[in-house]
Amino acid sequence: MSRPLIGITSSDHKSQLAFWFDWLAVWRHGGKPLRLSPSRPLPRHLDGLIIGGGDDIQAHLYGGEVQLDVRLDPARDALELSLLKRFIPKDTPVLGICRGAQLINVHLGGTLDPDIYTTHEGLKRRRTVLPRKTVDIVGASQLHQLLGVTWCRVNSLHHQAVNKAGRGINIVARDRDGLVQGIESTEHDFLIGVQWHPEWLIFNRPQQRLFSALVAAAKKVRANSGTPPLS
Repeated sequence: MSRPLIGITSSDHKSQLAFWFDWLAVWRHGGKPLRLSPSRPLPRHLDGLIIGGGDDIQAHLYGGEVQLDVRLDPARDALELSLLKRFIPKDTPVLGICRGAQLINVHLGGTLDPDIYTTHEGLKRRRTVLPRKTVDIVGASQLHQLLGVTWCRVNSLHHQAVNKAGRGINIVARDRDGLVQGIESTEHDFLIGVQWHPEWLIFNRPQQRLFSALVAAAKKVRANSGTPPLS
């Protein structure tokens, strides 16, 4: 069976290593990964979409206060918001990773905590690709069904987080400090965001199920739409 085409967003010049781990995760689970960045032409069709990790999201997009000493990528913000606007109404399966989860929420009218370390006094600083943070997952949520666990250990590379949920978004996972770690749509078959980086956890079966589920959903959508297969 041919592979469904899965777009993976990235910056033109940054987040290269994270992109390649996303690429590998999609490929090993049966998808055909395609890099999407501001300078690259967009395909006419995608079977699935990953909004990857990267720089902070511009504060004006969610009504937040401008933060000093943060990295921004306005061109990438514009690209990813246009992709979500284009593909969410088509019910294209979408997985948001770290900044991607935040961007999904912002696109749907939600807000962000611009800096968790200034708004949560005494919060322990964690920045590691290793699974050092415990996350609790809401039972009977789609995320719970896909991962097959009610809690998991994840990595942590963020200083922003989802605050107020956007339209049709449920908060389905939090860490032990109460910070949002997982969101999903109540209005779409597969629109999920996780605050951690499952692509780095290549030997963790529950985390890799996110990618296999995305690819499976993309295959289903393509079959139902009658889109010609890709070689």
